[in-house]
Amino acid sequence: MNRGEVGQTPREILIVKPSSLGDVVHTLPCAALLRGAFPGATIRWLVNTEWAPLLAGNPHVDDVIEFPRRDFRGIGGALRIAPWARALRERVQPDLILDYQGLLRSAFIAKLCRGEGTRVLGLSDAREGARFFYDETTDVSGCTHAVDRYLALTCMGGAGGPPATLEWPLPVGECPHEFPFTEPFIVLHPFARGAGKSLTPEQVAQFCRALAPHRIVLAGRADLVVPEIENVTNLLGRTTLPELIWLLRAARYTVSVDSGPMHIAAALTSRLISIHTWSDPAKVGPYRDEAWVWKGGRLFQQRDRENTAAHREVAKIDLLAEFLKTQI
Repeated sequence: MNRGEVGQTPREILIVKPSSLGDVVHTLPCAALLRGAFPGATIRWLVNTEWAPLLAGNPHVDDVIEFPRRDFRGIGGALRIAPWARALRERVQPDLILDYQGLLRSAFIAKLCRGEGTRVLGLSDAREGARFFYDETTDVSGCTHAVDRYLALTCMGGAGGPPATLEWPLPVGECPHEFPFTEPFIVLHPFARGAGKSLTPEQVAQFCRALAPHRIVLAGRADLVVPEIENVTNLLGRTTLPELIWLLRAARYTVSVDSGPMHIAAALTSRLISIHTWSDPAKVGPYRDEAWVWKGGRLFQQRDRENTAAHREVAKIDLLAEFLKTQI
């Protein structure tokens, strides 16, 4: 039997999940399941350089392989990928490759890393022809949330069924330089890259003023200007990823638009309100049942998203702030 065939314990496993921030967070429990199922295996994770800090100190990952995606853009990038691929093939010799990304690029990386007898597994809804690179696919047609899709692939890889409680081993993070206060604070992450997901600066100001005198820390990306407000510390665009993780860990509560930082917060705590405009919280909302979701003027916990009788009418951002006061 070849070393990668079904039924044989893998000696080396490669997780291919380079991006994005939220998707990398969603895959963290899979590494923990693989470690529990194969304690003697070497587990490697290929991830985009900018998201590698999410895996710092992860007890279930032996080797973090940084994928410098930005170096491979354009015509020149196509020429640079060949020597990178050769170096990678010398570094990794996996028996089992799990492609959680499901795109042509990630499937091609899996092909570059496979050896004789290597099993390459992927998702049934992989795109861009990625499925042609897999030996097997796991049917995820019945999975709604991204976390459940990734867990299904992990189980197909031999990890067994997921436990009742999942592990989310994120790093401790780093306190922002000269953080100005020690009093309890609320993190507000108001802006996202996705079109139509962000709050307006006016909504941000209204929300923060309604929460006064509670201390608010604004964090995340910042393409828009927010006015100065007395109870607000504005760290928009001024934190590293480890600093953002620290803030979300230390926050008394987090309020975030649908984004990667929201999923970090959901991995760390149930003290979260996730704001959704057009995105579906069943698919991309916080994975914790206890977390709150605000969408279409209605507020509900994730476990009650289908139970409209349990929803609360919260039509405006200042009313959402008033609700939050009852939680803190």
